[in-house]
Amino acid sequence: MEEKNDRGEIFAKRVKAGKRTYFFDLKSTRSEDFFLTITESKKRFSPDGTFVFEKHKIFLYKEDFVKFIEAMNETFEKVKELMPDYDFYKPPVLPEEEEKDLNWD
Repeated sequence: MEEKNDRGEIFAKRVKAGKRTYFFDLKSTRSEDFFLTITESKKRFSPDGTFVFEKHKIFLYKEDFVKFIEAMNETFEKVKELMPDYDFYKPPVLPEEEEKDLNWD
């Protein structure tokens, strides 16, 4: 098992996806039960014009991992069936990523 910090964090993975970022954090309780938090973070403008981050979080407990994975796989297989020509292994470049690629600074 990897070394955990004081907050029970064992593993973390960040996925940037355009204007959204997803965080996958594997944590453990004091009694060594594992759970996963999945957080979606979106950058938004507040009414006063400043940036705020809107976050949505899901807690997934170890006893539900298999059911969750099965449901995700079944859902993705259905999407692939409905979109047979889409290359899921090479997602399209998002507009803001294109701008970064064109910026030669």
